[in-house]
Amino acid sequence: MSNDDQYGGGYGEVGGTGQTRTRLPDSPADPYGPTRRPPRVTRSLVTVVGVVVLLIAAIAFANQTPDTPEADRSQDGPSSSSTSPTGTRPVDGKNGAVPSGFAQNEQGAQSAASNFAVALGSDGMFNTPRRHAIVDAVSDEGTRSALQADFDADYSPALLSQIGLTKDGTAPAGATFVSRTVPAGAKLKSFANGSAAVDVWCIGMFGLTGEKSTRPVTSSWFTISMTLKWNGSDWKVVETAQKDGPTPVTGDNPVSDSGEIAGAVNEFGGFTYAR
Repeated sequence: MSNDDQYGGGYGEVGGTGQTRTRLPDSPADPYGPTRRPPRVTRSLVTVVGVVVLLIAAIAFANQTPDTPEADRSQDGPSSSSTSPTGTRPVDGKNGAVPSGFAQNEQGAQSAASNFAVALGSDGMFNTPRRHAIVDAVSDEGTRSALQADFDADYSPALLSQIGLTKDGTAPAGATFVSRTVPAGAKLKSFANGSAAVDVWCIGMFGLTGEKSTRPVTSSWFTISMTLKWNGSDWKVVETAQKDGPTPVTGDNPVSDSGEIAGAVNEFGGFTYAR
């Protein structure tokens, strides 16, 4: 063809020859080009189904929850962050107002000691019937009478009068009595043959709110040492002792007034402690 028309050098020229290419059909059955294969519908459907199955399996695996509780970690040492909760879940049983049903392992002993420290440091210890109920709930049968006698001597009528409480251990009219123990951590000292020795590091709040109070609510740090015995179903206290500290440096927080302290004590409940 001539180079003067649109099939020449202007548009269709290949290699500058001034000629156009003509594509011949591969098969007489199709004058316009090679025969196309029909789409493979079956292969595409299998691929889609396979992807869906894999997606469902991945979702099921991600949501899978083990049916059995966490394995016993009683032989493990404390984690790098000893203030973080670890191990078996907290108990849900109670003996009166005191949690019960702790695990027969190191974690269970530490949890029992922490909860017993809370109970033995509560305002209930200043009322004779409530004190006896608390000691009955936490103490071992073999030392229960001795512990009751020791605590009765500690919480004498003279002490109640000195603090400013009534003879039944309650605050006078217009005041709120505060006695609360909050565990900051627990340390296992020994664990063998159904016996455990545990130290519980605590912060305590103690005193009377009110304008006429001569013993305002103050905080203190102390460590409660407990010897526990496994009685066949739970941990129980054999003996207990207390010492001051370790005590951190007091911060720069402004001191709250008496009314705010009383409101907080009445509004904020305590916890069940477990590692």
